[in-house]
Amino acid sequence: MDIEEKPRGGPGGRIALLIDADNVSHTKIAGMLAELSKYGTANIRRAYGDWAKPALKGWTDKLHDFAIRPIQQFSYSAGKNATDIALVIDAMELLYTQRPDAFCLASSDGDFTPLVMQLKANGHEVYGFGERKTPTPFVNACTTFLYLDSLEDPSQQAAAIEAPEASSAAKVKAQPKAAAEKPADKSLAQNTKLVTILRGAVEASVREDGWALMSAAGSAAKRQAPIDPRNYGVKNFTALFTGTGLFEIAKGKNGQSYVADKRNKDRAQRPGG
Repeated sequence: MDIEEKPRGGPGGRIALLIDADNVSHTKIAGMLAELSKYGTANIRRAYGDWAKPALKGWTDKLHDFAIRPIQQFSYSAGKNATDIALVIDAMELLYTQRPDAFCLASSDGDFTPLVMQLKANGHEVYGFGERKTPTPFVNACTTFLYLDSLEDPSQQAAAIEAPEASSAAKVKAQPKAAAEKPADKSLAQNTKLVTILRGAVEASVREDGWALMSAAGSAAKRQAPIDPRNYGVKNFTALFTGTGLFEIAKGKNGQSYVADKRNKDRAQRPGG
């Protein structure tokens, strides 16, 4: 069967996951794969590094547990990162041979920015994972970028589900207090770049009544920049819009959430949907 005829895997097709093991902790692999499952199937999984280094010892079991192919790359010259070069070469080879539907680069190294741009120029989505120190150009180049400390660990989630009933009961009692509306986060409101993106997203999806469907506004925001609410300490776009204190959030007659810019004084009192 020709490459062009290969069936797409998962809801978003086949994803090539390329991991810079020198810059990503092995403890994050489960969370990365869980996140990628939202976009498709990571059926190409490779991790790059000099596996003789003691610093990568923790990766050994993870490679087997998650069916990740280790790519050995020796450091031929001191001070030169041969791992980066090997990853880039493989990415370009995969682009023209295996032809995955999307790529995922797990690294905090900004040197991969040109690679991301090239992959996107060829019509591919590029998802990124990295630490907070990841250079802004690399973050902005990706279709979606998520900081590793924002990832939830699936194993911890499972442990929480199996917790004693007494603990669950205590959480239920605490819910009313947690559900109270949080005051606006000044740091979010003062983030000029974020506010500009959110206002632009509402403007791009607003209806005649001055309200925008929350899902449409969220999608519009992600089309502008690789924005993920979890990078700002909240779980979704509803919480992100609310956290700035600059937007009005309301439920429509259809039960869906809507958002409006508070500066728009001509908006309807309630969304018509």
